[in-house]
Amino acid sequence: MDFEDIRPYTDSEFKEAYRKLLDDRRFADAFKLCLPNYTIDNFRKDLDKFNTIEEVQVDFDKRWLDAFISQSSKGLVLSGIENIEQSKSYLFIGNHRDITFDPALLQYYFFVENRKTSRIAMGDNLFTTPLLVEVAKLNKMIKVKRGGTLREKLENSKVLAAYIQQSLFEDKESVWIAQRDGRTKDGNDQTKQGLLKMISMGHNKDLINILKKMNITPVVVSYEYEPCDWLKAREVAISEHQIYHKQPGEDFNSIKQGLFGQKGRIALTISKPLDKEFDTIPSNVPNNDKLHLACQIIDKQIYNNYTLFPNNYIAHDILNKNEDYKDYYNQEEKTKFEQYLEMKSQVADVTMEKMRENILKIYATPVDNHEKSNKD
Repeated sequence: MDFEDIRPYTDSEFKEAYRKLLDDRRFADAFKLCLPNYTIDNFRKDLDKFNTIEEVQVDFDKRWLDAFISQSSKGLVLSGIENIEQSKSYLFIGNHRDITFDPALLQYYFFVENRKTSRIAMGDNLFTTPLLVEVAKLNKMIKVKRGGTLREKLENSKVLAAYIQQSLFEDKESVWIAQRDGRTKDGNDQTKQGLLKMISMGHNKDLINILKKMNITPVVVSYEYEPCDWLKAREVAISEHQIYHKQPGEDFNSIKQGLFGQKGRIALTISKPLDKEFDTIPSNVPNNDKLHLACQIIDKQIYNNYTLFPNNYIAHDILNKNEDYKDYYNQEEKTKFEQYLEMKSQVADVTMEKMRENILKIYATPVDNHEKSNKD
């Protein structure tokens, strides 16, 4: 298949692409904002010493991720690297709370552990300008085409599935992909069955075997404060009464908010690969049932490995008007979250009551999912 329109740059292409990017004033402005102590000229000189995209990522990308993490969080806890082997490629299926930070944190983990980074499947809503297209392709991002007619969607899915399979089996490159189209807007990290159907295209007769061969491994990111929580709550509220139409530049603004917005504490956990768990799926049931069961297995790992902060328990108690989880937080933490909730609930076109309810759900739902997972 022709992957030209969705593939990232190769090691033979990245230097020329970067040199063009360095002449773009918008990139220079963003560069200065993110890395005030490291100039474009510094990077231009350093570029000559790099031979692979991986080398650029370890040296350059880690710089700006260090800056974003230190400026927008109160600490990052990374765990689970021992669950994966350096010699294998994996399909990392991640819960999706932020457009760019979720997969970036996984790459950061690889930087600090001296592991090979992964390719990243990213929706084409990120590829909105020529500048963003270049930045994405230089960071091993695979374009996920959305929209179009049913026939176009099917064809795009076939091409994407083939490229993911080529990445894993032939190129030996791991891939990160979100468990669903778009970010979780209600706090419910649930894998869409259509995702597994897409990635396994062409293997209907050996569905479980192909899922096992992909080394599917859930990756779970948890934010103490979601920087885009009020944007998500507003969208959900408006969508209850009408079709929500994104404004021009809205996705880009969400990207900026996700990068620069305060997140409190952050945790990222790499779960164990699920090949053994997939062996429990009966072989004599229809493929749709197999996919459904596979999604449940993935979700259980995500729920079990989600880091619950005091905010999650506070939100659950406020939403349910009880104190079931009062032992997991103190009054100071509750007061701080209530003040945050009041501030984030004030928007012009949605009632404060509805905003409050929707924001609470974002933080409370992981508690329900965690409890449900432990009971199953």
